[in-house]
Formats: sequence, structure tokens, C-alpha cells
Amino acid sequence: MGTGLEPYGEPADEARAALVRLITDGGGLTDPAWRLAFEEVPRHLFVPYYFVNRTGRYERLWGEDPDPVRRERWLRGAYYDGPLATRVRDGELISSSSQPSLMAGMLEALQVRPGHSVLEIGAGTGYNAALLCHRLGDSKVTSIDMDTEITESARAHLAAAGYRPTVVTGDGARGCPDRAPFDRIIATCTLPSVPPGWLAQCNPDALILAPLSTGLISLRVRDDVGGRSAEGHFLRTSAYFVALRGSDAVPERRMSGLPRRLLENDLFRFLLTLTAGGLDPREALSLWEREGRPLRDRFGVTVTADHQWAWLDDPDGPYAWPLGRTATE
Repeated sequence: MGTGLEPYGEPADEARAALVRLITDGGGLTDPAWRLAFEEVPRHLFVPYYFVNRTGRYERLWGEDPDPVRRERWLRGAYYDGPLATRVRDGELISSSSQPSLMAGMLEALQVRPGHSVLEIGAGTGYNAALLCHRLGDSKVTSIDMDTEITESARAHLAAAGYRPTVVTGDGARGCPDRAPFDRIIATCTLPSVPPGWLAQCNPDALILAPLSTGLISLRVRDDVGGRSAEGHFLRTSAYFVALRGSDAVPERRMSGLPRRLLENDLFRFLLTLTAGGLDPREALSLWEREGRPLRDRFGVTVTADHQWAWLDDPDGPYAWPLGRTATE
């Protein structure tokens, strides 16, 4: 299982094995095929450097640092079960490597089978694409990102690890029609809504998994009398990702007049963001309390060619809100 790259081979193998044990002890990687992928794909090759936030400024750690103590910190961090800031521009985080245990949960929720083709929205470091390639083969994986620097570095990282999926520079909100159709679409950036163009690039019964609000929505694509649609529930887990940039960028929602304790509540913030443009914050609070502070998996989303909405419990029930780009007070 060694990478063959000294001096990191054995220490990296040990760190990677410890990370896999941590994820499995937490109930993840129940699928042996995904466990094998995490055991064999070397994450450190995808984060040759990353940034650590130190009291408002970013400190850079990298694998070629002449200081052996800092190199050891870099390697330990590469296999830490947490997100890593990999690209910072003008003090703003624009790309990261996601928390490995969250990635494992998303990949298992994607329900891939041999022969499936996958479109990944947000190339990041290339690590997630490498895991998909390990499971499905290079030819079945397409990754897209609008930032040329990100796609170029992702290709380099993937090649260093022995993987060569198709990595495209473009607007992920528009999908990748030249590589369609897809059996699965997985987004690794937060969306304000589901780009309807994705549906046309899916095979029937395809699955779309994407961060929305502060959760993960799993949508099954289907052919209806009125055309292509998708519908499904949120997973129970929380999910925080860098926002999608480009034609469907996530708007910032302004929140005021609510107690701080509520704004710091993870489940309430999920509802508040999900209902932006559909509910006033105080109306959202009233619903949240009336319904017993519902968990994420009671909510769902329906997408059609011309509109989409989020809902609580039932897509045709009394609690439904349009999804869109408008921020409200």
C-alpha cells in the first residue's frame, strides 16, 4: 500500500491507515470497495500544501518545507479528519479538500455500481475524483471546475497518484454536456438551488447528490409525463462546503432580529437558509418550533424543468418554499 515516494511512504501509509480506522470506528466506510479506495488513494499527494487559519491569517504548510518538524505537521494534517484550505485568494477561501469522513459518507450515499458514469461538480484537489476512479475506472469519471488553476493542479495531483479522469475547465452549474449522459452527479460545493440543466444530462433513474443550504440533498431523476424531474430527501448529516462560483453562485442571506442562540443553532440555520426567499426569518422560527425542531431528513426538494421547491415531510403538503437566488431580510 506504499506510495513509493520517500520519505513519506511508510509514515503516510500509517497515517492513512489510522484515518481509515477512525472513519470506520465512527460507522463509515461500510462498503468494502470504498474502504479499499480510502486505504489505497494517498491523500497527501493531493494536498502538497494547505493553509491553517491562525488568529485571522493563513499559515502555509507544505511537504517540501526544509524544517522537518513542519513537514511532519504537514503530513499529519494531510490525514486529519477535517477540511483543509487549499487555495486562498486575497484572504478569501476559494477551494478546499473536504473532511474525509464526510466524503466517505457522500460517496457511499451516491450508490454507485460498476459501469456507472459520474460527473463531479467542483474539482478541488482531485482527491474525490481519485477515489471515484479507484472504484469505477478513469474513463467513467468527469470532474469540472471553472478555475483554471484548480483544474490544472487537480490534473497534476491525479497524474501523480496514477489516475487520469477527464478534468474540464468550465461552469459546473451548466454541467458537462459533451460527456453526458451521467448515472450520478455529485457536487462538492454548496448550491443555492439545483441547476435544472443537470437533469437533461442524466440517464433515467440517475442520482444527484449535492450540498444545499447546510445539508446534503439526494435526488432521484425520473421521466414524467410532463418531462424530466428529480425528487428526494436530505440526508441527516450536516455539510458545509465552499459556495459554488459562477452562474448559480450562492447569495448571502441577511439575518437580523433573531436571538444569537438561534443563529448559532445548526438545525435552525439549515431551515433559515433553505427557506430564503420563501419565508421571513420569524416565520421560519415559528415553523421550526411548531414542528418540533425537525431534523434535516424530514425535508426534501423537488426539481422540474421550470421550477423547484423545498418541502417538509411531503412535496404536496402545506409546507413548501421555492428555491432560488433571492436573499431576504
